[in-house]
Amino acid sequence: MATLSVQLHPGQLSVFKSTKKRKVVCAGRRFGKTELAAWVLITEALKSPKLDCAYVCPTFAMGKQIIWDKLKTLGKDVIKEAHENTAMITLINGRRIFVKGSDRPDTLRGVGYAYIVLDEVADMKPETWELALQPTLADCDGGALFIGTPKGKNWFYDLYLNEDDDPEHWESWAFKTIDNPFLNKEVIEKARSTMSSFAFRQEYEATFESAGSGLFKEEWFKVVDEAPFKGGFTFMAVDPAGFADVEKEAQLKNNRLDDTAIAIVTVAQEGWFVKEIIAGRWDVRETSIRILRAAQKHQVSTIGIESGSLKNALAPYMEDQMRRLNVYPHIEAVSHGKQNKTERIVWSLQGRMEHGRVWFQKGEWNKKFLQQLLDFPNPKVHDDMVDALAYVDQIQTADYSQSFEIEPYEPLDSLTGW
Repeated sequence: MATLSVQLHPGQLSVFKSTKKRKVVCAGRRFGKTELAAWVLITEALKSPKLDCAYVCPTFAMGKQIIWDKLKTLGKDVIKEAHENTAMITLINGRRIFVKGSDRPDTLRGVGYAYIVLDEVADMKPETWELALQPTLADCDGGALFIGTPKGKNWFYDLYLNEDDDPEHWESWAFKTIDNPFLNKEVIEKARSTMSSFAFRQEYEATFESAGSGLFKEEWFKVVDEAPFKGGFTFMAVDPAGFADVEKEAQLKNNRLDDTAIAIVTVAQEGWFVKEIIAGRWDVRETSIRILRAAQKHQVSTIGIESGSLKNALAPYMEDQMRRLNVYPHIEAVSHGKQNKTERIVWSLQGRMEHGRVWFQKGEWNKKFLQQLLDFPNPKVHDDMVDALAYVDQIQTADYSQSFEIEPYEPLDSLTGW
């Protein structure tokens, strides 16, 4: 320890010096969570007489990207060996620091640790801690540091509240990004001007709050007769509904069936111009025709279709219609990823609309879309049009410099990736 000079700002230092066995740090982006985690792991490993330490985050690849270089840099004076492939560091006292991913819980069991840091806790399952990691600390009554940025009131929020129930063993902190004295404040203000208020509070002010009603305001819905900017690239995102027998469905007294929604958006540096959102229930062949006719009409460069069985069902029909209409847009799969649906839509649309960077072409579809937008995220009403529009965020960064035309004899999978 004598060879180390730990340098932390006051917020980080308060956590570092705490003697509690369980520490929970809820902090905004760029507060310095990774640096804090690295110093804690190095010092705890140096103090440990026989057991190792571990850094755990949602995936191994993420963990190596986040903390591996930081560990090697800060601990360079006390590191004996660093194994790149396994992301394991051996210190001069023989203790080791492992980097692991919570997506492989079996690799976390069966060993004893002196200390564990869990990073991006809100993205992990609670079973990772309760069933896999907590027992590994029993041998020496080891400690644990939970750090992350909030994502609603999930189990990370419950951990944060443990201090109220057991202050003898638990201590919690909430730090805003601005609490890092070394961060340029202009960076924070720039983020505030471009992000939604909900996203900014969560990511930079570290507040635990769940997305609820009133996420979108009617005054954000700007209807125009034509695009307010020149140029840009036009994208299409499709949220397909089930392809059932449409004629039979029409006879049912059930208006709760989902629609297929097709959003066409021109994207430029100035923002989004939503040209049209088409919604309805059609069989699979009719759906493929409507998608490609709209692509032809609006000169769409890329089509994003929600991945899964419905996208696969569309594949042969899309191939037929492409050749018939001589339209060959690039097709990408879009998905929820690791976000829940509400978070994904909020992150895609709220900030843009709140800051006036989305315009809507005047049309008959406006009223239906606005109603869905204002009702979101009410589970009892449709949100298909809103969902499709949000998917544009995933494809707007596609490589649209390529040519999308293919030779007629090329197989489907080389065109679409299906």
